[in-house]
Amino acid sequence: MKQLVTFAALGAALILPLLATAQVNPSPGQQPTQTQAEQATQKPQDPPAPNFFLKDGKLPLSADASRYIKFTLLNQVWMRYNESNPGTTVGGYNVPNTYDIGIRRFRIQFYGQLTDRVFIYSQIGINNLSYNADRKSGGTPGASQGGTGGFFLHDAVAEYAIVKNRLSFGAGLGAWNGLARYASSSAGAIMGLDLPTLEETTNDVNDQFGRKLSVYAKGKLGKLDYRVAVSNPLLYQKAAGYVATPGANAQFSSTPPKPQYQGYFSYQFKDQESNLTPYTAGTYFGKKAVFNIGAGFIVQPEAMWYTQGSPTNVQTKAMQQYAVDVFYDAPLSAAPDAPSVSFYAAGLHLDYGPGYLRNNAPMNPGTGSSLTSTTVGGFGNAFPEYGTGNAIYSQLGYKFKDNLVGTTTFMPYVAYQHASYARLADDVNFYDAGLNWLISGHTSKFTLAYQNRPYYITNAAGENVVDSRRSAVILQYQVYFN
Repeated sequence: MKQLVTFAALGAALILPLLATAQVNPSPGQQPTQTQAEQATQKPQDPPAPNFFLKDGKLPLSADASRYIKFTLLNQVWMRYNESNPGTTVGGYNVPNTYDIGIRRFRIQFYGQLTDRVFIYSQIGINNLSYNADRKSGGTPGASQGGTGGFFLHDAVAEYAIVKNRLSFGAGLGAWNGLARYASSSAGAIMGLDLPTLEETTNDVNDQFGRKLSVYAKGKLGKLDYRVAVSNPLLYQKAAGYVATPGANAQFSSTPPKPQYQGYFSYQFKDQESNLTPYTAGTYFGKKAVFNIGAGFIVQPEAMWYTQGSPTNVQTKAMQQYAVDVFYDAPLSAAPDAPSVSFYAAGLHLDYGPGYLRNNAPMNPGTGSSLTSTTVGGFGNAFPEYGTGNAIYSQLGYKFKDNLVGTTTFMPYVAYQHASYARLADDVNFYDAGLNWLISGHTSKFTLAYQNRPYYITNAAGENVVDSRRSAVILQYQVYFN
């Protein structure tokens, strides 16, 4: 109840000043409304017909194209060599390493500005279609897998602008998430190989690949960009790796979920970024000068449970997550073909309850493990990405000047992820470095990346420690029609 009151107060504090300042009179450059006498003496004219030429993927619904519908396409193909975690099996056979080709993402977006205040957005797609994925239908992924071979609904939201630009209300399945910038990443505008999945803290546990059934408010107040949402979490029983009963280490609770509250606030010092959709760009390749500082949160009462004491009693706990971040992406000079730099860093405090730990394995090339004990590291390319504790993520990229080699150029990058989780005796350190070959910006690009991750075991003393490290080399080709 306290959270609902707080959220209502926040909404009122945002809405009332805006409605009070909304303009109802014509601006100085606007013509006054015609009188009835003037209207009666003028010959009625048909409104100009819209131009139905498809431009930038948009089909105009009005003459000035302020109303439109639009669609986009994205395909990201991975060609990968991976050093398997110890004990990894494929179809029951031990495999020390794997070579695979897979569709990391394929997306179709369809959205439109239907009136000057009504907006609709939808997205369907597929994730992680590799040689070991289910075919032609959704299916259920393995405990360390992040997707299946089937198309599914990513987004379906309807939105109404109460005060244009300043306050919009929306509802549906979407990614208007709180916490941090890349809790809602633009998959087609990633700077490096992949998203900072660390910030998608409930991905496929009680949401649909990061999308949540929510009601939300968004807008801009001067240079402050904000989003707040109340979400209805999906049942944990439907999640991959579902654990039915509580134990000493916290897990998501099987009880009916309480509402989830989230928000993210970003002060944009330089160029303003669009908030038409929830997805944030990884880099603009220096075509904008952006400098943002942000902060956000996700809170869900009684989201977690665990056992405690003797005899054991089931305890429930709120999931609480908080983050601050900074994003800088700008050209290094005023020249139209200037090189540019892109930088992002985030600090996160993640509280899932005592002992919580969860592995992540993008497009896992393994299907199981021959090991039955002494490991918390998972199989394939898994490593402990989420847990109770503190984490940081940072990335840095440098784009050479445009037309460096013919009409193409290059952008090397490095990314680093560090986490200190209570259940691990050794900290998590994940490294990612690569080179983008920008044939045509984000529209057509190759990315060659090297990744290095830790592999954990439980030693004789019962401590979870790093036993070894494993690597992967990935070549991605992306085509993005936007």
